[in-house]
Amino acid sequence: MSTEIIMATETMKAYRIKKIEEIAKMTTVTQEDITSNTKTIIQGLETLKNEHHQILNGLLTSMKSIKRENGDTNLTEEKTNRLKKSLETIELGLSEAQVMMALANHLQHVEAEKQKLRAQVRRLCQENAWLRDELANTQQKLQFSEQKVATLEEEKKHLEFMNEIKKYDGNDPQTQDVETLIKQMKQTQQSGTEEKEQDQSTQSLDLGFPDDDEDGPQPEVLSPSQPSAMAQAASGGYEIPARLRTLHNLVIQYASQGRYEVAVPLCKQALEDLEKTSGHDHPDVATMLNILALVY
Repeated sequence: MSTEIIMATETMKAYRIKKIEEIAKMTTVTQEDITSNTKTIIQGLETLKNEHHQILNGLLTSMKSIKRENGDTNLTEEKTNRLKKSLETIELGLSEAQVMMALANHLQHVEAEKQKLRAQVRRLCQENAWLRDELANTQQKLQFSEQKVATLEEEKKHLEFMNEIKKYDGNDPQTQDVETLIKQMKQTQQSGTEEKEQDQSTQSLDLGFPDDDEDGPQPEVLSPSQPSAMAQAASGGYEIPARLRTLHNLVIQYASQGRYEVAVPLCKQALEDLEKTSGHDHPDVATMLNILALVY
């Protein structure tokens, strides 16, 4: 029996030495080699554990027989205690080997996840670089489009301005320059001022305009709600000059387009010139007041 114990002890020492050697080689071997060696050690420890259990069972049986014969069991008890300690050491080695296997499996899983994350990082970096290029191209296109829109807006304004110039730049009396039209009106009124002065005063009263001394508001005949002011003036017995009618049409055209900033100064300037050249009581002055009332 003692020979069996000695052999078991030597076998356990051999496995311990082998285990230490395997652990020393782990620093230079790969993960797969570590896993393979650990599995081999586990198999050896399992075999050693079974052998120790067989020896321990034999010692326990022998100790019972010795007790029945009232013999000395001290040596058998000592061997049994040593075997139990050896079994504890073997079980500890097995548990450590199993922990190493679980750790190896976990490390493999972590490494796989690590590689997967690295691949995702590389893909995201490539996608980020592509998105940056696309953003730069889009910004360049946007800048070019904004410049083009600004250029087109300037061209549009220029064309609108040229269209307005063409609309009012021609030989038709209704499209003559404002200053030229006013000058022609001055010349026409100056030629007939002395001959028609008395009749003009009477006709001015017929149109419902106040005298020179009155500064009150305009009568109801000048209301903007009466667009037929020119016709009323003509029906009063006074023939409106052609150039004054042209000015009236031009002012109405400006007013219909909403360009009151042009129509109002035009009326005021023509009214001032008529008052200076023909007097306040002249029928043309009354007609211009009607036109100004229509604009307002």
